[in-house]
Amino acid sequence: MNWIILIIAGLFEVGFTSCLGKAKETSGTESYLWYSGFLVSLILSMVLLMKATQSLPLGTAYAVWTGIGAVGTVLVGVFIFKEPVTFWRMFFIFTLIGSIIGLKAVSSH
Repeated sequence: MNWIILIIAGLFEVGFTSCLGKAKETSGTESYLWYSGFLVSLILSMVLLMKATQSLPLGTAYAVWTGIGAVGTVLVGVFIFKEPVTFWRMFFIFTLIGSIIGLKAVSSH
């Protein structure tokens, strides 16, 4: 169950970074709404990360959380913000995904 909580926390990390990107593209009230989404996502991500680390090894949980956030944010950047897709960028994203899976596989919980 704590792995699921950790995955959801990572997805909220993607949410808060995405909200920052959208807030940068907007102004006025719309910008404040995106910043509000950032704060809500940040709080939920941190609370869920704290919950997951109560039973998962801290180093593993943090690495998986940041990995999910990094991979998800790159994917949002590519599909939403139209950032470039290069061979090396995708190569390292796939090695990061492999590392996340490896950490999960060797974790004792």
